[in-house]
Amino acid sequence: MNDNAFAIELFRGLPERYDVLAEVLSFGQNRRWRRELVDHLVLHRPGNLLDVATGTGGVAIALAAETEARITGVDISDAMLARGRERVRRSALAGRITLEPARAEALPYQPESFDAVSFTYLLRYVDDPDATMAELARVIRPGGHMASLDFYVPPSVVWRAAWRAYTRTLLPAAGLLLGGKAWWDVGRFLGPNIESHYALWPIERIVDAWKAAGMVEVGCRVMSLGGGIVMWGTKS
Repeated sequence: MNDNAFAIELFRGLPERYDVLAEVLSFGQNRRWRRELVDHLVLHRPGNLLDVATGTGGVAIALAAETEARITGVDISDAMLARGRERVRRSALAGRITLEPARAEALPYQPESFDAVSFTYLLRYVDDPDATMAELARVIRPGGHMASLDFYVPPSVVWRAAWRAYTRTLLPAAGLLLGGKAWWDVGRFLGPNIESHYALWPIERIVDAWKAAGMVEVGCRVMSLGGGIVMWGTKS
């Protein structure tokens, strides 16, 4: 099973409670990280924007609320997209948000089609992060912008030990209690997956991938004592 197929299966049972439990199980930090990502894009006033790995559309809706942009959200999970379309329909922003199925590694858009691209919790689920970064940058116009967020591993020894204890024990148990077996499976998967990803792809290597894709002025901010990381850059 390739990384895309694994991600589809992993997230199949999550959409119904995803938005609530993502906040509860992150102690509200997911919302803070998303706010940081959004802030890095809205200051540039993009006219059209692509949100990759949009899931249930949380980032797309937040961006639409803060800009006048037309936003396209893409994801490989039909279940997550269906939930996202429900959320978009309930918002007052439905006229500016479109959610479509697509793979980050092969976006169905012409080069330089968008003023900005956002992506969330993505690079851990693709076979080739370098190629994926190049594809994301391909659809941004020169001078356009990109921002992302993902989980991270706390750099402090003390906080890393606490993070490991939470992700290995409390997170799966709380997921099972609040969301059922699908959340138990995700809870057991996340901690080891995050740690193994950064063992192969330390932040310096990810920054290099952004730069190799044509992004400049690449910056990052480690958040919540190292539980999350937000990155941003400009297309050269």
